[in-house]
Amino acid sequence: MAVVSMKALLESGVHFGHRTNKWHPAMKPYIFTERNGIHIIDLQQTVKALNTVYAVIRDSVANRGIILFVGTKRQAQETVREEAIRCGMPYVTERWLGGMLTNWTTMHKRIMELDRLEKMIETGDIERLTKKEGLLIRREIARLEIRLAGVRTMGRLPDLIFVVDVSREDAAVHEANLLGIPILALVDTNCNPSNIDYVIPSNDDAIRAIKLLVGKIADAVEEGKAMRKDEELEAEAEAARAVEAGAAPVKEVAVVEAEEELGDEALLGEATLAKLTPREIPEVVEEVEVKVETETKEKEKVKKKPRAKAKEAVVVEEEIVNKEVAEAKEGE
Repeated sequence: MAVVSMKALLESGVHFGHRTNKWHPAMKPYIFTERNGIHIIDLQQTVKALNTVYAVIRDSVANRGIILFVGTKRQAQETVREEAIRCGMPYVTERWLGGMLTNWTTMHKRIMELDRLEKMIETGDIERLTKKEGLLIRREIARLEIRLAGVRTMGRLPDLIFVVDVSREDAAVHEANLLGIPILALVDTNCNPSNIDYVIPSNDDAIRAIKLLVGKIADAVEEGKAMRKDEELEAEAEAARAVEAGAAPVKEVAVVEAEEELGDEALLGEATLAKLTPREIPEVVEEVEVKVETETKEKEKVKKKPRAKAKEAVVVEEEIVNKEVAEAKEGE
């Protein structure tokens, strides 16, 4: 089922484009015909695009996404502000500040500064300052409030940006393209749709048309929040069920297979067995003592062998010397 009927679009004047001499050639696929020097937008494509955008926004918000509403032209300011507040999303209806997205860290610091200055007024610390300093602080608060009122609740960069009048908000479109943030926009016949990810061909000058389409975008946000709430409730219910199941587990009969009993010799090492007392394991201790005695005897034999060899060598040398002495005497 279509999000908006064709009749509602016709009554709101969504199909009226700009004059033919102001058109952008890239919008030719979205133009239905020309009448009295004015281009007529193909509303069938508008309905399809609006259905696609509705589903994208709903799914993004269901996954905790943030949608930034941007509309600084006079016809769109009030509508964008009201619908963004209704669905609880950030918005920009005054002048787009350069670096709102690409330099978000600095913008966030200015928001924190605004919170600090307002806290001074609430706590009464501003009364301790001079009259001139207090006046300057109040002027700064008013200036920041005008520029940053819509994005005070935005703790991070948005996941999607919804723009009214692409040609006017070219700075916002450029920054979003640099950061790779998808753009959803109402694109009239005098705008360039090449930098827009989701094009909604429509009249971006008529107040009734803007109110109708922006209201449907806000409805998509609310539907996504409802889906997210339902998923959270289901998750909590599943967690409660799991806790209940864990608190009262089903008793199972433990089947213990008969295992062969292992002796101390298989489980303990020789050093540990040697430290045990004879009362605890007399047989094992006796075997260990026998092994130790045999090992010590073998070590002693190994030590004695070099000594015996040395004695034999000395005896052989003495015999050779005695023979030489005896031969020398016989020669004389």
